[in-house]
Amino acid sequence: MAKQKVAILYGGRSVEHGVSINSAKNIFEYIDKTLFDPILIGISPSGVWYLTNTVTKEMERGSELSIRLNPSNPYFIDSNGREISVDIVFPVLHGTDGEDGSIQGLLKALDLPIVGTGVLGSAMSMSKLITKRLLKESGLPIADFLYAYYPEKDNLQFEHIQTKLGLPFMVKSASLGSSVGVSKVKSKEDFALAVEEGFRYDDCVLFEKFVKGREVECAILGNSPAAASLPGEIIISKQYEFYTFDAKYVDGNAVTIEVPANLDAASQEKIRSLSLQAYQALACEDFARVDLFLTESGDVYVNEINTIPGFTNSSMFPVMWKERGISFSELITKLFHLAFDRYQKTKRAERGFESSLKF
Repeated sequence: MAKQKVAILYGGRSVEHGVSINSAKNIFEYIDKTLFDPILIGISPSGVWYLTNTVTKEMERGSELSIRLNPSNPYFIDSNGREISVDIVFPVLHGTDGEDGSIQGLLKALDLPIVGTGVLGSAMSMSKLITKRLLKESGLPIADFLYAYYPEKDNLQFEHIQTKLGLPFMVKSASLGSSVGVSKVKSKEDFALAVEEGFRYDDCVLFEKFVKGREVECAILGNSPAAASLPGEIIISKQYEFYTFDAKYVDGNAVTIEVPANLDAASQEKIRSLSLQAYQALACEDFARVDLFLTESGDVYVNEINTIPGFTNSSMFPVMWKERGISFSELITKLFHLAFDRYQKTKRAERGFESSLKF
């Protein structure tokens, strides 16, 4: 049986460009090369696509790519005119222009199978505002929040937000990940800088009630039905006010990961159930990681959902499934099988319609 040709997209036009590179390195290392033939495509910070021999931050040294826009036979074309066809695409892209439905829309229009959530679920999950609205509409517990768009920036009043949310509260760029554009406001003196930082990366900013609790995460895998791992916990060093970008990716001593988390059975099941409900409410597919808070009183709040969670050495998604007996390599293979199966099921729906319309 011939190997399936897998395009691994990495990098991207996003503040999480470097995180994506680290995730893709692991996927390239652990992908079962007896089953799959990985084709590496790096997307530069300016958005240009390159064919590369290895996962590298110097992707511009590769061969620049274009795409044949024909869904009956799509393929990539390198700078030498060579045609490169693929069987499936794995977008290992975090954040803007990768996790928000844009790449998924392009690949769907080309009728290429993709690993992970499609256009609708990706777009909804990427927006913290839409996520919170849908979770709330679904009856799931979330922290109280307010929001504002950039034209309202100069009219924002600290006192109004403090009255609604109390102190401290969080300020977040609405459509970013990895804690970029996130600040903790403990006093009026922190407010202006936090707002400036939030709007630096986005046209919408969220103000969110600070939840004092344990940071727990749950990995979801599958479609019909999906399965939830046991929750894991991120224990953050007291040197950090919250789970910052540096705590996640730079400072190796910033966090301790416990998988599974030290929780009673009732809390475990509550977290797993809420995670599955969030996954379904946001139309997620194949896999995702749900981030939650657990308070001392036992209340659980859904924070957000990541449709392309990290695959770095410190990333919780593969670690939580490893604890369940699924190796990194087996996990990647499962993702491809899930994506192929889901793609085949989409063929059931007809696209044409016979009508009496004259044109």
